[in-house]
Amino acid sequence: MGRGHRLKKRVIMAAALAALVSTAGQPDAYAQGRGGGPTPPPAGAPPASARAAAPKDLTGYWVSVVAEHWHLRMMVPPKGDFAMLPLNADARKIATAWDPSKEEPGDAQCKAYGAATIMRVPGRLHIEWAGDNTLKMDIDSGTQTRLFHFGSAAAGASQAPSWQGYSAAEWEGIPGADLRARKAGAPEDARGGLKVMTSRLRAGYLRRNGVPYSESTTVEEHVDRFKEPNGDDWIVIDTIVRDPQYLTQPYVHSVAFKKLPNASGWDPTPCRADQPR
Repeated sequence: MGRGHRLKKRVIMAAALAALVSTAGQPDAYAQGRGGGPTPPPAGAPPASARAAAPKDLTGYWVSVVAEHWHLRMMVPPKGDFAMLPLNADARKIATAWDPSKEEPGDAQCKAYGAATIMRVPGRLHIEWAGDNTLKMDIDSGTQTRLFHFGSAAAGASQAPSWQGYSAAEWEGIPGADLRARKAGAPEDARGGLKVMTSRLRAGYLRRNGVPYSESTTVEEHVDRFKEPNGDDWIVIDTIVRDPQYLTQPYVHSVAFKKLPNASGWDPTPCRADQPR
């Protein structure tokens, strides 16, 4: 199966997901459809760390591949371009009044680099374990860092809002079976993936032309890794953004990253309100 076909399939899946989350009426519908939660370990057995239980290895360097929506991701979209965004009247009013010349310098330049949209900003990722239960993702675009915390969802309640918020992570599928499959040499395509739920976000831009998202926004992500017959490694991230203040329904999108052999090309750059990089 070729890369184009696989990515096209992902887009179709994202479209189907958009229809599902807009009609299901329950925020957990998609998570239930993905195959249930973790199976508890046998009585008396110590819980495996997230690192030990990982069904797939997401570590390494990755580069975004912009296969669609090029003008929305590689350039600053024109003012008033709200295509594919389920915005309410308040959000449209704010975005219509957006003036890039009035964006404040410094940290405020990062409004379009928050967790709700950072995966759509073209750039490179460096993923590594920062501990047995914390997966770290450095992003060279905007020099941002995301931390995915396993087994500590409640800990984020006391965290102050930030661009990347607090991300609670878990392995999808059945961890015990995935671990056995990994030890048996099963291909990674046959194993589970990563689910991330992010909250405690600082208000920012869903699109860099001033489309807002609020501090009430939550971001649900499903991360999958697969390998092509030619040896190319891919990560695909399906994202559901929910914002009761500015969105009329969940905003769903999918992005792809290709594995790199090393850190060559790694280029941390500051946030900029006027350019994608």
